[in-house]
Amino acid sequence: KIGQMLLVGFRGLTVDESASIVADIRDHALGGVVLFDYDTPTATPVRNIASPEQLVSLVGGLQAVAAVPLIVAVDEEGGRVARLDQRHGFPPTVSAQAMGERADLAFTRQEATGMARTLRAAGINLNLAPVVDLNVNPTNPIIGSLGRSFSADPTVVTAQAGAFIDAHHQEGVACTLKHFPGHGSSTGDTHLGVVDVTATWSDVELEPFQRLVASGTVDAILTAHVFNSTLDPDYPATLSQATITGILRDRLAYDGLVLSDDMQMGAIRDAFGYEDAVRLAINAGVDILTIANQQVFEEGIVGRTIDLVEGMVGDGRISEARIDASYRRIQAVKAGLAPAPG
Repeated sequence: KIGQMLLVGFRGLTVDESASIVADIRDHALGGVVLFDYDTPTATPVRNIASPEQLVSLVGGLQAVAAVPLIVAVDEEGGRVARLDQRHGFPPTVSAQAMGERADLAFTRQEATGMARTLRAAGINLNLAPVVDLNVNPTNPIIGSLGRSFSADPTVVTAQAGAFIDAHHQEGVACTLKHFPGHGSSTGDTHLGVVDVTATWSDVELEPFQRLVASGTVDAILTAHVFNSTLDPDYPATLSQATITGILRDRLAYDGLVLSDDMQMGAIRDAFGYEDAVRLAINAGVDILTIANQQVFEEGIVGRTIDLVEGMVGDGRISEARIDASYRRIQAVKAGLAPAPG
């Protein structure tokens, strides 16, 4: 059950029987993988994606090893954040900002359908998109300045994201809203360190999440590592029970899947030890811990994390009921995923 709660990045273009990712899937019941086109720790443009044919073979090979079907996830937002891009033989995409500015839901649906078909053909079943952060700060280094937000208007964001999600669902691909409870007003990048949005964040940033949850179309929500002392005086959102359980689960009445943003990002790694961060995130209400292996690369991270969590369940720091609740949500989403092509 703990293995199912991990979504992990790895190196390799092919399935090698000796690769640690194969052992993690086979021996540790790893629940999911996240794919990248670029390896950040080595600054190398070779990671998991080289061509459409290669990607089909890689994903199919990984699924063949898994006793329980894998979540295979990727960031395919469109525009500058598209792991399946033209350099590797995939169709061009447009950014969320371009879609929002066009203000044509039929156009958004058409563009998102193209993205979803590309993902489906590769065997990718979870898009880590759409971004529903409001473009409150257009110079935001990680959201606004990269064209990742549809709009500063929550009504526009909700409508655009809804069209994006509907198009993916038509193609059998699940979607992930991000970054809860809102990253659009930030002035810093959580990849690099702690980002405090106490002075910039407002309740309006919750609106797209709230409206889309109410619509019943949400498969998963990914947390932000932003710190907001108004919501929690001690912890960033990913580690905050007040934010994830208190706001998302209780106030917004969301009982679906919650993913963390990358647990190795600077905002978490620099301020909390890994063991504490894992404990806090799970107890806060996170169902899947994302470990991208992109800020740092740790080959044995799956086994180490499972051992840590198992130990914490054993000594009562995490309850079995908490693990069971996440397992139930994960398997409910997996039951609705389209089977791998072929």
